[in-house]
Amino acid sequence: MLKKQLSILLFFVLCLTAPFTILAAPLDEAKQIVKEHYVGKVNGNLDHATSVQALMDMLDPYSTYFTEEEFEAFINSVELTSVGIGIVIEKIDQGVKISELIDGGSAKSAGLKVGDIITAVDGTSIAALTIDQASSRIKGKENTAVTVTILREDGSILTKSLTRKAFSLPNSTTQLLYGNVGYISLASFSNDTASLMSKAIQQLKKQGATSYILDLQNNGGGYVTAAEQLIGMFPNAVNAYKLKENAGISTIRSLKQATTFPTNTKVLINKSSASSSEMTAAALLDQNAAKLYGQTTYGKGSMQAFFELEDGSFLKLTVGHFYGPNNTQINEIGVKPNIPTVTNPLFKAHYDAIASNLTKYKELTSLKNVALNKTFTINFSKQLASSIDPSSVQLVELGGHTVAATIKQTGQKLSVTPNSSLIAGKEYMLIVQPNVKNSSGKTLKQGAYLHITTATK
Repeated sequence: MLKKQLSILLFFVLCLTAPFTILAAPLDEAKQIVKEHYVGKVNGNLDHATSVQALMDMLDPYSTYFTEEEFEAFINSVELTSVGIGIVIEKIDQGVKISELIDGGSAKSAGLKVGDIITAVDGTSIAALTIDQASSRIKGKENTAVTVTILREDGSILTKSLTRKAFSLPNSTTQLLYGNVGYISLASFSNDTASLMSKAIQQLKKQGATSYILDLQNNGGGYVTAAEQLIGMFPNAVNAYKLKENAGISTIRSLKQATTFPTNTKVLINKSSASSSEMTAAALLDQNAAKLYGQTTYGKGSMQAFFELEDGSFLKLTVGHFYGPNNTQINEIGVKPNIPTVTNPLFKAHYDAIASNLTKYKELTSLKNVALNKTFTINFSKQLASSIDPSSVQLVELGGHTVAATIKQTGQKLSVTPNSSLIAGKEYMLIVQPNVKNSSGKTLKQGAYLHITTATK
């Protein structure tokens, strides 16, 4: 019989109706569940499926069959705890590509590299598997061995036998950036997302933060309740999303929290922001609750629920599609940011956060493709004082802090020379405070600032 319909549902998962019971073989169970709960296109005749996997192959790419072990590994991946070889992966046609290596993991110790493609696990191709299935093959019990076949960027192929180890990824990081801007990243919508965000806001506020940047780049999703709670941390976001199911369309309200983000918060997204990240982004966009910076998101506007079969295996089925509170379509389209950026959106968001406090300053023409050993020269209309307070000029690495620089004045010119070379592909902000004095002892009528982008090579 069907043991239960899980109340914890992942990757835009929604708590559905009460559990129900079916007396049937696993395949018959699966067919009945699909017929009753699946929302989406069916490619074939469900009654003709001869296995559960064949049944899943008729559904959308987000509907998957898991063994009991694969299901456990999947839940651990949402909570960023796992036993494996210490890699972060993304799906490609040949298999999965390594996008990040975890310190202490066996993959990094064995010399695997970011960009390596795993094409087979224990001698079996994973090209046709979903990313969830491929991940489950790579993961396993602690201290067991797994053999991976690697395709290198230069075309070479190698095989490595690696030992699985327990590891975890930090789900949230914080940093106080220049200008009292609090930066918070969120890697996954785990069960403790609301408490993590609350602690991060309060911690940064104690350090002096007056505005915030929330980074959802590369965040692939997680628990839908976590998204509803995070959306509820934005005062203007009353609703979380609209949900279209077989039963109809409903509006789901956000879950209000005691700790909130200010209205001038900036949220970063990119093409790898998916599922719960897109739900959050669309809610903030539709209700003008925050500004979105970056690139259009992945475009996964479907919700999945887990169902446990009698034999202990699980189905992950698409049970609905969600939209922004104002009907913004997400599925196969993605969420478009308020402010599109080509480079890392953190740079532009930080620049705008700083500039918002420079009300008596003039923005100068930005400089692009700047040499890494550049000396910046600022011309004034009058002779400068013989000595300049070094604190009156700041060169800021956007996404970070001030850069040590030597300030000199010669007549009507002020030169700013970084003490070490700038970083290729980075962006900076040069700020001249209005307390710079001329030879008569008078200060500037207004300060000035400009955006700087360095050369990539």
